[in-house]
Amino acid sequence: MQVDELRPQDPTRIGVWRILARLGAGGMGQVFLGRSPGGRLVAVKVIRDEISDHPESLARFRREAAAMEAVRSPYTAQLIEASLDASPYWLATEYVPGPTLREAVRASGPFPPESALRLFAALAEGLASVHLHGVTHRDLKPQNVILAPQGPQLIDFGIARGQEWTALTQTGMAPGTPGYAAPEVLLRNEAGPAADIFALGATIAYASTGRPPYGGGEASAVSYRTVHEEVDLAGVRDDLAALVRRCVAKDPAERPQLAAVIAGCAVESALASDAHYRSVVRDTDAVPEPEAVPEPAPERWGYSEATPYTVPAPQPPTAARPGRRKGWLAVCAVAVVVPLALWLLPGQGDDDQDPEAGASAGTSASGPAAKDGPKDGPKKDSADDSADGPPDHIVNDRVSQDRWALSDDPQEAAQDIGTCDLGYLADSSPPSGLQSSVSYTSGSGSASMSFRPKAAGSGKRPAPYYVSVGVRPPHGTDRTTGRPLKSAGKDIGFTSKPVDLYSKWSSGGTVKFRYPDDFRAHFETGTVDAIPVNDDPGDWTVVLYHVEGGPKEYRTIGCNGFRA
Repeated sequence: MQVDELRPQDPTRIGVWRILARLGAGGMGQVFLGRSPGGRLVAVKVIRDEISDHPESLARFRREAAAMEAVRSPYTAQLIEASLDASPYWLATEYVPGPTLREAVRASGPFPPESALRLFAALAEGLASVHLHGVTHRDLKPQNVILAPQGPQLIDFGIARGQEWTALTQTGMAPGTPGYAAPEVLLRNEAGPAADIFALGATIAYASTGRPPYGGGEASAVSYRTVHEEVDLAGVRDDLAALVRRCVAKDPAERPQLAAVIAGCAVESALASDAHYRSVVRDTDAVPEPEAVPEPAPERWGYSEATPYTVPAPQPPTAARPGRRKGWLAVCAVAVVVPLALWLLPGQGDDDQDPEAGASAGTSASGPAAKDGPKDGPKKDSADDSADGPPDHIVNDRVSQDRWALSDDPQEAAQDIGTCDLGYLADSSPPSGLQSSVSYTSGSGSASMSFRPKAAGSGKRPAPYYVSVGVRPPHGTDRTTGRPLKSAGKDIGFTSKPVDLYSKWSSGGTVKFRYPDDFRAHFETGTVDAIPVNDDPGDWTVVLYHVEGGPKEYRTIGCNGFRA
């Protein structure tokens, strides 16, 4: 289990708890690993100084403590102590060893169907116990489920609230996490028990596939697909998929009650005895021994001993300050990173929705609007690949203004969400209905890209539209050796051979590239092979180019990326 060393500015003691290490951070504050004089380990969450003076932030922090105090369940980490009467504000909860569900899936792959059903039933039972206390979680997702040896634990009640309480969320700001927040939450900020059931279904979809239930990419694009498209359950066994689909019904009235979900799972043994579950829990390193942690330096924050916090009655909310919600990590474990980001190119409206297209299509409501530009490739007399097509490469002879970076919001970064600084689309736009994706597996040194016209296979194949993919490392490329330089990358990087986007029209329509196998950098002075992803850690940018003629005639029509 990975924990981070304390930094010079960190406290060495909070209340009675000796601080041993960092566990994670969220929008409200930092989470530390603490130990009592008797040796009990706790997770201590401290509200950040810069937001502790904001009444709405403090109200949310107090609401988290009240929610945790209200729920007494074997499926939730218990509140042990809190100090919320005077700054600095903090709360200590039971420390739960084990990976999060997200970490376990990334490290060991999707859950087998029977294991997923047992997890489904256990989480449904946990939610039911939470709802019995009059509390809705409002941010259930794989990152907020810890796989403890005795069974799953629900964490992060930072935006949970009692059903009778007034929400602190500002009008127009939806709580929750894109891909797991229910349509009614995204559209109307209605977060009741039915929204938790939707999040449960989406969480099990992830556990069963290893993929984001509504794809990745821009938060607005993921939210669009959540509202308008079907959950990704490709490859999931029929009975499990049917139960998930019931939970993620667009209409909250059509979702089953939790008792029906548990009955539908029809499990006959405990999750803790499941072979796959035991293996992912066992593979997690043990809780760090306090003796292995060096003695801290003298007191830095000077926290005084605090008496246990008494949870107050719910208070009327104050106006919320605009901002994004971020969760906090109760534990951190080493995990294999497998981001999957869906490429939602401008020009994809819902006027040509294809119900069979799955979760790959959508529109980013906040994305840049492309100006009018050519939507078809060079006009040909026939749809066949012809001898007068594009060159066998494009020349890396220009500065690229497109750069992708992982979001600095922990909640979005946890969903592999990033954005491109868009230096393109001034005079070009992609074909309507183009679906694309980019994925990367940590440690493999490789990445993959795929493209598919939504209308592939129906009607006459369009005239050729040639595209090339540029993959740019975080740093510049030596034009002789291809190795990374110290300076930031400014050119277009390694590129693929141009291919007709419609070349697979009759066989499913998907055109695929694999990096580094299909990529090279072409300079005026020569050509160099692409380097493995592992050779240059950082944010990699992936750009889609429309190739219109010779090796220097290409225009940017899309941008995405991933972090290595």
